[in-house]
Amino acid sequence: MPKPTFFNLSEEKRQVLINAMKEEFSRVPLHEASVAKIVQTAGIPRGSFYQYFEDKDEAFYYLLEQLSKENRAQFIANLKRFDGDIFEVFIEMFQAMLKQFQNKESRNFFRNAFLNMNYKVETTFTQEINEEKYKQQFSEISKLINKDKLNVVNERDVFHVMKIIMAITFQNLIQNFAKELSYESALEMYILEINLIKKGLCKG
Repeated sequence: MPKPTFFNLSEEKRQVLINAMKEEFSRVPLHEASVAKIVQTAGIPRGSFYQYFEDKDEAFYYLLEQLSKENRAQFIANLKRFDGDIFEVFIEMFQAMLKQFQNKESRNFFRNAFLNMNYKVETTFTQEINEEKYKQQFSEISKLINKDKLNVVNERDVFHVMKIIMAITFQNLIQNFAKELSYESALEMYILEINLIKKGLCKG
């Protein structure tokens, strides 16, 4: 988490810094990113950056956490919209991400994140589907999932179904960037794999 001084900034100054961070992490992966570039773009002294973040890693993971929170809110909204059909929800979320990638900076940011994926990046994106936080965070999502048509016995089964679909989603996002797939090709491949999983999990 950023230091309290970051949250004490005015909304305008905080957004300027966030935009500078996004620009740098879109330009290069985290391990190549430069604090000097961030502060230059933001127009602040280098020392000021360290009043807000311990280092560039903390700044990067703060951005990921914010994106994760936005995705969680959208995921819950889509569960309500699609009456708890997790397959439709995941397809909708994947499609929305592909559309987001049409923006060059956004695409480069996610490309750098996914093609340099590590355990911390993955767990930051999947905070709600975490074994340790299962009871605390997953329960809200689980209540919205329509389980009537699923071959599941209990809540833990649902949890692992979500983990399986998330793994497929991550792999498809990585392939999208690694192979520079078109929007149509990436979506077609994802829907094919989701439907194969659906056949094995749905009753009847």
